[in-house]
Amino acid sequence: MTGLRGFAVSLAAAAAGVRLAWRSEPHFRFEALAGSGAIALALWLGTGLSAVLLASAIVLVAEMVNTAVEATVDLASPERRPLAAAAKDAAAGAVLIAAGMAVLIGLVALGPALWTRVTGNALP
Repeated sequence: MTGLRGFAVSLAAAAAGVRLAWRSEPHFRFEALAGSGAIALALWLGTGLSAVLLASAIVLVAEMVNTAVEATVDLASPERRPLAAAAKDAAAGAVLIAAGMAVLIGLVALGPALWTRVTGNALP
């Protein structure tokens, strides 16, 4: 399928993947809500949104890739095997790194403005 119809079919499949992640993955929901909170905080503080949006998107993308890896490994290797565990652990590790970096980006991007808003004093 090509053209606009093919694009619409691909878009519908992608949206179904996002809905599946939302319904079946508690971590995805938590990360989406945490990202929404960071975006709301950035709007309230009047800081730039770019870093927060990018960090949030990377975490959600990593979580969806992790979900895909886990499903594929479970399909290919229903029994426990070291290589299957390594693949799943590596995908989960990617989410951990993305989430950790998102927290650091949030502290750098939002921390000074939040400190000023809460204390009334700029950081030294």
